[in-house]
Amino acid sequence: MRHRLLTCAILTFVTGAGDVSQGQQQTASPYPDHSRLLVYRDDGGQETAVRTAADWAKRRGHIRLGMEAAMGPLPDRRNLPPLDVKITERSAEDGFTRCTLTFVAEENDRVPAYLLLPAGIAAGRRAPAMLALHQTIGIGKGEPVGLGGSANLHYGRELAQRGYVVLAPDYPSFGDYQYDFAKGRYVSGSMKGIFNHMRAVDLLQSLPEVDPERIGVIGHSLGGHNAMFVGVFDDRLKVIVSSCGWTPFHDYYGGKIAGWTSARYMPRLRTVYNLDPNRVPFDFYEVVAAFAPRGFFSNSPMGDGNFAVAGVKKAEGKAREVFALLGSADRLQVRYPDSGHDFPPAVRREAYAFIDQLLQHKPARTVP
Repeated sequence: MRHRLLTCAILTFVTGAGDVSQGQQQTASPYPDHSRLLVYRDDGGQETAVRTAADWAKRRGHIRLGMEAAMGPLPDRRNLPPLDVKITERSAEDGFTRCTLTFVAEENDRVPAYLLLPAGIAAGRRAPAMLALHQTIGIGKGEPVGLGGSANLHYGRELAQRGYVVLAPDYPSFGDYQYDFAKGRYVSGSMKGIFNHMRAVDLLQSLPEVDPERIGVIGHSLGGHNAMFVGVFDDRLKVIVSSCGWTPFHDYYGGKIAGWTSARYMPRLRTVYNLDPNRVPFDFYEVVAAFAPRGFFSNSPMGDGNFAVAGVKKAEGKAREVFALLGSADRLQVRYPDSGHDFPPAVRREAYAFIDQLLQHKPARTVP
């Protein structure tokens, strides 16, 4: 339900999907300090303390609206076309079968992906599943499944070897996915990514090998924040893992947020919010808090040159208040390894153990 207090500040953008001229007239957020998580605005516009899960649900709803203000609205998911999965190749790998496929995201739009099916799934049993999102790299989905790139980013392959069904799609304009952002119906590439990734969850839930109640998402860098974005909008994802994917906007290169404004991301941060992090209608404090009481694991290296660790530490402390309120303080885990923009083996092992715990899985094989 949309709240009346947001109509002047946010709803303009949600209902006017591509109308930047209207949005430029009204860009004030009802939450000017996004780090103040334990308050919400009631229907009369008054600030009220968040004391209960019901209170937090109202604040969380406003977080989603803020994200839609910056990214454009999430399209209606009713009456979606069939997924029409088409497998073009199968390959036997070490501990799993890799399938090359495409699936329908929406009309006239097929998403290329790899599906990894672990060996040894007993008849009649269903395995947990993970959506594996790639970083900014030309081979796209090929890296997380182990077909090139950095060995430290082969997390899709490693999870399949641990017994997870893994789906690794291309993000639009990477890998085999040709996509013209200028011709699409989306205000932002970020929202297109959210929609596609929700369709990927639809696909995982449709598979007879997958337990539809045990699905998570993992990604690095581009894939790290896309894992977070879809995690806010899709509650079917029970665990979210982000490696080198985020820091609050004021901490991103000292508040210079132009890097977030390409068509691949959120152009409105430039065209509507004038590159001013004070005006952006959401921030990563809220994104992280919105996962509670589900599980969130962040790999945030001390030497990450893209996403300042100082901002992550501030946001962790604030988001932890929400996780504690909902009785899930142990489900927020952040690691700060002494490395650069990378996903080191020791932290991956911790992330996988966290996923195992949240998705109730006992792997017969542990890698790395």
